[in-house]
Amino acid sequence: MIRSARVRALFALAVIAVSVYIAVTVPVRLGLDLRGGTQIVLETRSTPTAKADRAATDRTLEVLRGRVDALGVAEPTLVRSGAHRIIVELPGVQDPKQAADVLGRTAQLTFHPVLGPAGSGKSGDAKAGERVLPDESGQRLRLAASAMTGKEVKGADARFDQETGAGWHVTVDFDRAGRAQWAKLTSEAACRAVGDPTRRVAIVLDDRIISSPQVAPSVACGTGIADGSTQITGSFDDREARELALLINGGALPVPVETVEQHTVGPTLGAQAITASAWAAAIGTALTALFIIVVYRLMGALAAVALLAYGLISYAALAALGATLTLPGLAGFVLAIGMAVDANVLVFERAREEHAARHRPTGRSVLTAGFRNAFSAIADSNITTLIAALLLFFLASGPVRGFGVTLGIGVVASMVSALVITRVLAEFAVSRRWVHRRPRLTGLATTGRVRDALARRDPRPMRRPRRWLAASAVVLALTGAGIVVRGLDLGVEFTGGRLIEYDTTRTVDPERARTALAEAGHPRAVVRSSGESGLTVRTQALTDAQADEVTRTVGSLGGGAQKVRDELIGPSMGDELRRNALVALGVALGAQLLYLAARFRWLFGTAAVAALAHDVVILVGVFAWLGKPLDGVFLAALLTVIGYSVNDSVVVFDRIRELVRRDRKAPLAEATDRAIVQTLPRTVNTGMGALLILASLAVLGGDSLTDFALALLIGIVVGTYSSVFTAAPIAVELHRRGQGRPRPARRLKKREPART
Repeated sequence: MIRSARVRALFALAVIAVSVYIAVTVPVRLGLDLRGGTQIVLETRSTPTAKADRAATDRTLEVLRGRVDALGVAEPTLVRSGAHRIIVELPGVQDPKQAADVLGRTAQLTFHPVLGPAGSGKSGDAKAGERVLPDESGQRLRLAASAMTGKEVKGADARFDQETGAGWHVTVDFDRAGRAQWAKLTSEAACRAVGDPTRRVAIVLDDRIISSPQVAPSVACGTGIADGSTQITGSFDDREARELALLINGGALPVPVETVEQHTVGPTLGAQAITASAWAAAIGTALTALFIIVVYRLMGALAAVALLAYGLISYAALAALGATLTLPGLAGFVLAIGMAVDANVLVFERAREEHAARHRPTGRSVLTAGFRNAFSAIADSNITTLIAALLLFFLASGPVRGFGVTLGIGVVASMVSALVITRVLAEFAVSRRWVHRRPRLTGLATTGRVRDALARRDPRPMRRPRRWLAASAVVLALTGAGIVVRGLDLGVEFTGGRLIEYDTTRTVDPERARTALAEAGHPRAVVRSSGESGLTVRTQALTDAQADEVTRTVGSLGGGAQKVRDELIGPSMGDELRRNALVALGVALGAQLLYLAARFRWLFGTAAVAALAHDVVILVGVFAWLGKPLDGVFLAALLTVIGYSVNDSVVVFDRIRELVRRDRKAPLAEATDRAIVQTLPRTVNTGMGALLILASLAVLGGDSLTDFALALLIGIVVGTYSSVFTAAPIAVELHRRGQGRPRPARRLKKREPART
């Protein structure tokens, strides 16, 4: 026991020391909504073979989105502006010129048979259908028409040859159709003599031969290279090799693009909103810590210290991974803070139960039992959330992927904080003599007001589970009617709108402009500084009269405003991004269902997912009735609510499983009643901690984050209700329906433990 405590203490010290070092030496990258970044405006150009219309620009935008993801830029924003322009906003880009060069290259990759050296004339010896290009050494080669293009390429990867020291190269793998074409191309070249220029294959990127290797002597004539892979070699450094692999993987642009503008932009939320949000988060966290201290006394104070360690570890992990912190990322941390508080509350409540069940127990034995009994609930709730975070990271993109990154970091940090740091501090405290003499000081030697009130009333909510289901159905119908009656007001990110850029006489604070536009009837306008004295306003579709009103408002603040650009823009969350987000979310829910079915039973997993769907519909319906927009901020809040809802249900189901194992003959409804009563103190205390943070954010966070905090408040209240009065009744009803007709008494007595 002493040895394991020492190991935990050393591990906690090591984690904190490393986190402090990283936090001091490595800065965190802030996203475009928090810090601003680089804005690049690209314009598509027509060619003799392709017209740069709206459809071609949309296809080009999707290719560019893949390139930006490959560049490693987190939380980028890409929107179509008009029929020919694409606005790319990149947070935290160190070299915007290089980013513009990579985004603007067409990356048209082709593979050509070499017909031989070209003459010295301007056009060489080129005939119809042939091309003359210089190779890597400058020798001019005659090339036949392309035998295959980059469309047949399955993937490319930059690698360093450590065995031979030959340097960097790019490995290219072909798809099924490309394998046959590559085998045919290399088989024909292999029929030439070794050293003959026509034994070479030219790989051309953007009208430049980047490699023209000879087919190896080991390749037989008529057979070729049949494994569907090749290497592009040359005098590459690591940057050039990775850039080439990026371009090949990103695919060719349907039409060429040209950089027409490039400048820095300010944060979306504005400096005042960010400052207000930081104060709100600090005050909310302080109130949460104070609440925990009041309820759990000394153990609560130690949990508050561990909560600070959680923040440090999360910040350091974010900095070490080079992730970008944005508003959806902050939403992930809000959920993880709630889970960190929840883990401590679970341990302390189990310790209180243990103290009440024993006769004159010691503080250390009670605490050890609390950690042991709460571990399964903490592990299951965190693992289900971590599964969702990983799948969102690997399958989604844009803000949904950023949410997955920060949520995953927060889950791991909360586990370390609650199960290691809190335990080290708590075990050290209860082993002190002055604490041992004052057991009530620990906060574990009392049952608590909520538990005492429940013990006096002895409620049995699952006697009539259908009443709770009927109540949930009524609320679901009322809120869902808002979706049908009022409809969904999708934000600019989903529908597109209008972008107006102004050049003002004097510099205008974006926060002042945002407030003035809200008073003028445009509360959803996204205002951002642009360049030295510019201002951009992005809002929903406007009439000309409304656009003139926006211009007058901006002009009154800036001593006059001149329009630099006024264009219709497409949605920043395009079809592919939305599709990826829905696929990732669906797979994540399916994976959570499988995990819950494996850890519990199918009926519990089904009940948890049904309660989650119940929470989502209610939240969307309330926003529909209120006329609130469903934008990127709402999406971040919705993902947070989904994670919180599953986490809450898992805690209740874990207690049901424990009670059923103790008494397999007890009806499931009775075990569910006891589980709800026993976990309700944890539910109340955890919910209060989260509500204090969100209430501070709603009151003090400013207009920019009011909808975000409101969505989380609604979601947490509904999620807390549904875990007790929706998920549990569904599980009880599914169990009753699964039993069917009663069997003879002897068979029923024999099989009852297996069913429960």
